[in-house]
Amino acid sequence: QVQVIESGGGLVQAGDSLRLSCTASGRTFSRYAMGWFRQAPGKEREFVAGITWSGGRISYVDSVRGRFTISRLNAKNTVSLQMNSLKFEDTAVYYCGAVEAAGISRTREIVGYDYWGQGTPVTVSS
Repeated sequence: QVQVIESGGGLVQAGDSLRLSCTASGRTFSRYAMGWFRQAPGKEREFVAGITWSGGRISYVDSVRGRFTISRLNAKNTVSLQMNSLKFEDTAVYYCGAVEAAGISRTREIVGYDYWGQGTPVTVSS
């Protein structure tokens, strides 16, 4: 069993930066690829960024590539999402998910994730 908890959301202005963190309980954190998804009001949850268990493979949705950076520290069971140059359209609830023994392509698929956090809201004012 893995418990996933996100933190770091908040209200910022366009152009600002924000760093989200995701902490997962359990000793098997390094077995899981991790992903960040987001869900804006009235929209479906969408993939934002993913990272394999070793951190060796990373993937981003086109709309955030160059602005967001995903990273992980297995020794501390954490994965982070550094978000720079935030835009109004980045406003959403951000979710962290864990998928066991997955390659980078699977991190992009919402179906199949084993564990999800409760989400942390990010609001970007224009």
